[in-house]
Amino acid sequence: MSSRDSRVDAYIERSADFAHPVLEHLRAVVHAACPDVEENIKWGCPHFGYKGGMMCSMAAFKHYCSFGFWNHKDVVGKEPKEGAGGFGKITSVKDLPSKKELTGYVRKAMALKDSGVKKERVKTAPKPAPKLPDDLAAELKKNTAARKHYEAFSPSCRREYVDWINEAKTDATRQKRVATTVEWLAEGKHRNWKYMT
Repeated sequence: MSSRDSRVDAYIERSADFAHPVLEHLRAVVHAACPDVEENIKWGCPHFGYKGGMMCSMAAFKHYCSFGFWNHKDVVGKEPKEGAGGFGKITSVKDLPSKKELTGYVRKAMALKDSGVKKERVKTAPKPAPKLPDDLAAELKKNTAARKHYEAFSPSCRREYVDWINEAKTDATRQKRVATTVEWLAEGKHRNWKYMT
């Protein structure tokens, strides 16, 4: 049986006045369609789960609300709208599909979860190895240890150093970053070694 999370009550209460009826309507539809819904706050906004997995979420902003399904395209049958959530920017209940249509979407999301369908991850091609800047290449020729560590690093680790150097706004900053890079590489350190545990 579904239960209401007091944190969701508080979220709705502190939202802008226009958002209250929208959020309450969405919450009521989800609870009515899915008696076993699990409410939670994730990433600062209300999420509705089912059988331990995420099903849909809603949020309120200054001038609009958003609502969307975790597997939006599979549930609704089309790509999510641009901007916010799957249904675009919602300023009133009138901007939402009908209660009957929303109920159907919630039930379809439940059926997808029951059948084991998971959100499809977008596969991206791996980025090519970064082009070694000439000034860093010249310094690495002088320091064998730094060069060996650089060459042993993955392309993403190399890219962190290259991007850091290329983002310097002045030549003085760039040269300082090249020197620091060589020093850290000689010690086998990654660019963000201070934050690694």
